Amino acid sequence: MNKKLLVLRHAKAEVGLGLADHERPLAERGLRDSAAMGAHLKREGLLPDLVLCSTALRTRQTLDGLALDAPVEFTRGIYTGDGYDLLTLVQITPEEVGTLLIVGHNPAVHELAVITGNAPVAEFPTCALAVVELESWESHGGTLLAHRTPKTLR
Repeated sequence: MNKKLLVLRHAKAEVGLGLADHERPLAERGLRDSAAMGAHLKREGLLPDLVLCSTALRTRQTLDGLALDAPVEFTRGIYTGDGYDLLTLVQITPEEVGTLLIVGHNPAVHELAVITGNAPVAEFPTCALAVVELESWESHGGTLLAHRTPKTLR
């Protein structure tokens, strides 16, 4: 049975608040975009069996905005890692998981979308989503099924 990997960049965050990067909250636009992306995921039947989310505030708030009902594991390595670090997380996903959502940061999520999707993805703005089909979690590459941004959802 094929697997679906959902790669999501956090929604638009506030800048210039004097906070540590890890503690930056979502901007109003980010709150709207994450809710719209959650509605899109539900409409398309892209409901994760497991979510791996960065520990940063903006990724946690993005996940809250999606309003999905799925088990969540918060992983600091998603905040600090690159695309290949994220690929390792994908490859150790339990076999019983059919759809995995990773909520993280650029450039790592963009790199993961390109690595796993075997297709160029020109840009990966805030709240961008890549949907990749893999033969198994151990696969080194699959097929990019969709690439969505908040603009393409309007």
